[in-house]
Amino acid sequence: MNRKFVLKNVLALGMVMVGLSSAVAQTTQAYPVNRVTLVTHSSPGGGSDVFLRDLAKYISPIMKTNLAVENIRGGSGAKAVAHVAKGPTDGSMFYGTTPTYIQTTLLSKPSVGYDGLDPMLIVFIDPEVIFTRADSPFKSLQDVMAHAKANPGKSRWGASNPASLERIGMEKLARAAGVKVPIVSHEGGGDQMIGVLNGTYDIGIGEIQELQGQLEAGKVRLLATLSENRLAGLPQLPTAKEQGYNVVIRKFRGLASPKGVPDNIAKAWEDAARKALELPAYKSEYTKDHLTPMLLGREAARKFIQEVAQETAQDFKEMGLIK
Repeated sequence: MNRKFVLKNVLALGMVMVGLSSAVAQTTQAYPVNRVTLVTHSSPGGGSDVFLRDLAKYISPIMKTNLAVENIRGGSGAKAVAHVAKGPTDGSMFYGTTPTYIQTTLLSKPSVGYDGLDPMLIVFIDPEVIFTRADSPFKSLQDVMAHAKANPGKSRWGASNPASLERIGMEKLARAAGVKVPIVSHEGGGDQMIGVLNGTYDIGIGEIQELQGQLEAGKVRLLATLSENRLAGLPQLPTAKEQGYNVVIRKFRGLASPKGVPDNIAKAWEDAARKALELPAYKSEYTKDHLTPMLLGREAARKFIQEVAQETAQDFKEMGLIK
């Protein structure tokens, strides 16, 4: 056999193997840092804190890096946002997003607002529901609205603080039904719940996780979900839209990065989140909490956040909170 021919083919095979090794290395490339901090404005045990800790638990083995949650309180989220905006761009720090960081920006105009970060992922929609006490005469939203119209000045609805997404939902619901009802705000869901249970308020609004204990005790009744579609875990609960009130509240949970984080890092998170959402153990947890997966990567997340910001600004104008 011609030695030159053999040598030529051996060299060619070697180049192919080098190319294949390079391709494999690219597909199995490790995440660039071995420790990532997920920052939230939520206190330990709050909704965002639990979301980030659960996400970290399941996504860390996939990304083969260590994830830790840091709680930075203050300024209704402004302090946490400013901290992350000044963070490194190597993929080692992110902020857990909810509508709060948009609302705080529009109302308080902090030095660093939601637009000081780069949206990277939307992972879940966290549905808001309308509820009443179990022995209430109201069996549907129509019953609530009929009572409000027939008894002007006698209805009262509960909500969270004046600029909350829950308050926006109640205001929009009242406008959609054409009723004028005092909406009483609170700093949290606990005081609102007491008002609903003792009959001070006809209805309240909140996340299902917050209501779980009262639901299991048989003390509250759900009347509607303000989601686009019925919840997989509560298929019998109609949406507000189905009952004639075109109100949809999009409470999202996701991640944003400091500006300048490379696209390959954002893509690594999107791919890992997609795998995590399919894990049976994680699926069992978020299904139990009635979280609805809505995975959006960087470009789609940027567009989504802008849409929500525009909707929120319009809601605040209609509520007279901003000009």
